[in-house]
Amino acid sequence: MRARFAAVPGRTRALAARAIHSAFVVGLLCAAFAACSGGVPRPESPQATPPRPEVAPEPLPRDSIGAIIEREAERNRARDQSVPFDEAPAVPAGPGGRRIRVALGVATGETSLSSTGPWRLTDDNGSTVARIATDVTWRIEQRGQRVRALQGTLITAARPGRLVATPDNGAILRWGGRRYRGALEFVPTDTGLLVVNAVPLEQYLRAVVAGEIGKRTEAEHAAAEAQAVAARSYAWVKLGGGTARPFDVVTTVIDQVYGGVEAETPVADAAVEATQGLVLTYGGRVINAPYHSACGGTTAEPPDVWRSGTEPFLRRVSDRMPGSTRSWCDIAPRYRWTTTFTGDEVERLVARYLANGAAVRVRGASVTGLTPGGRATGIAFETSRGRLEARGNELRFVLRKGGELLASTWVELDVRPGADGQLEALTVRGRGYGHGVGMCQWGAIGRSRAGQDARTILAAYYPGTQLRRVD
Repeated sequence: MRARFAAVPGRTRALAARAIHSAFVVGLLCAAFAACSGGVPRPESPQATPPRPEVAPEPLPRDSIGAIIEREAERNRARDQSVPFDEAPAVPAGPGGRRIRVALGVATGETSLSSTGPWRLTDDNGSTVARIATDVTWRIEQRGQRVRALQGTLITAARPGRLVATPDNGAILRWGGRRYRGALEFVPTDTGLLVVNAVPLEQYLRAVVAGEIGKRTEAEHAAAEAQAVAARSYAWVKLGGGTARPFDVVTTVIDQVYGGVEAETPVADAAVEATQGLVLTYGGRVINAPYHSACGGTTAEPPDVWRSGTEPFLRRVSDRMPGSTRSWCDIAPRYRWTTTFTGDEVERLVARYLANGAAVRVRGASVTGLTPGGRATGIAFETSRGRLEARGNELRFVLRKGGELLASTWVELDVRPGADGQLEALTVRGRGYGHGVGMCQWGAIGRSRAGQDARTILAAYYPGTQLRRVD
């Protein structure tokens, strides 16, 4: 299947990471410990599920079990840099290729794991702690900055640093109700026992492609292949973070959705194999390739939604079908949508996210301006504490329901005042789903159904880029 692609030379420049307001990062990261939903099947294709939604639960206290992941993500997010094609990321390659370290979660005190076959435990120095030949459950226990393993009456010495569980003979490890390829690392931290999956990059992508673009049919293989290239490019850039922190990415939309072996599908597996090693480049460097669920008809440029500069390969792109008034992504369940908030809901959200928790009365709301593509540059709320504004993509984090972000920034507002002059209801009508930058996943699916190949899809959403193969 790999013959569908041929690598071509290219160059790339750095892309700043997506800017998300720090006040909302906790909620996104806490989702790393929960199972991800595959979405709702589309009526026209019962076997196909949509690209993953962006869901952010309410923020938890900063001393929660997600604090270690939150601190590391915030510290490194603004410093993301793309990696030169000829410069190997500072992460060692293991059996099966270069590894990526995925933070799965943080356990308090102890956790347990098992395997489908033989496996072994080693310490931070690589010395063997135990060899396990049968499918039995072991507990990993943190004692300060030391870690030990227990199974029945068998107890290893508490050792400083991490313990690493490595499967043998094709076995697959189990942790937290899921199976994971590669090794599992148990790292003691001040917050708890950080669990990291060190997995070969291509195996990691098998779960990511399925988790990000949903369950696709064979007729949509080109969309899955385009997703594989974009996801590999993003992951390759993240590998440049070095070894100072104990992980490269997390399992949620803060990076890329990753659900382990259970998330894998035949079409996603074939897409990863067909594009093995291929990444997007611009100016000779691998790009950080953002993508989203549905653009609503036109993609966005980074400054439209984030506090970042422009990139030549992330220009606004019309998703309109040639010779038609339709868009490639109008098959998306949320191509157009409406959400209504009561006045009380708006006041609680504004108080929590824009007024530092102080009570406010909201009298009205308005869009502060429009980008050249038609997206809102922000929403201003007229309150008892003055004018409070959410800018760019931040407005999606403020106007949320049940933990789910507002679908997009391409919005119009219908304000209904009450008899007392306060806001009675706010109806938001919008288009698209997600930040809108880079590849439109539903657009890619529509193009794939029309017969476009992955190379054509990628060229449409990342203009000026080229494909290149990395090891």
